[in-house]
Amino acid sequence: MCRSERAEDASLTLAIDTPLGFPTAFLSLAAGRQSVGSIGDSHCNPYLYRQTERLLFSGKRGPLSAVKDMIGSQATKGMHVLAKFAPRVERCGVWTDGASLRAIETYPAACRRSETDKSVLDTLQPLKHDDLVDARVCALVAYLFANTPDVFEEPPADIPAREGWIWVPKPGKMQELLTGRTRLV
Repeated sequence: MCRSERAEDASLTLAIDTPLGFPTAFLSLAAGRQSVGSIGDSHCNPYLYRQTERLLFSGKRGPLSAVKDMIGSQATKGMHVLAKFAPRVERCGVWTDGASLRAIETYPAACRRSETDKSVLDTLQPLKHDDLVDARVCALVAYLFANTPDVFEEPPADIPAREGWIWVPKPGKMQELLTGRTRLV
């Protein structure tokens, strides 16, 4: 896709740090003027936040909203990439080209939520910009997801597949990966 050489049997997993879906309630409202019963406070408003944000962060400071915050532009670009290169939903929060590419959404700050994960990530070679740190975390999440997907918080069965899921390793799993205690396939 990037016009680079790769082995025919190679597979690629991308972990992308942007929302890769909009809330179902928002899409229904925009497309057909279908409303929900109650919108509640901002952090639990189904038009502003997907179920993944509401479940994983339960009103605590978490990812920005693709609808109300400035990340909407980046989210649209991320969804464009999915539409162009990985348009099929493999399962909730996992998009694919049907062959060798899988794309998932992650949130680097949440991957550093446990003190052990944060301290281990902080011991890696310092990078000069926060975006580079986030890119490194995304690469680690992609590697971990491709090799040991069972270390992630799984989406409940009732999450709309197209809304997506933020893949966050269970607390302590980034540390296990970086210190060699997680066995990779």
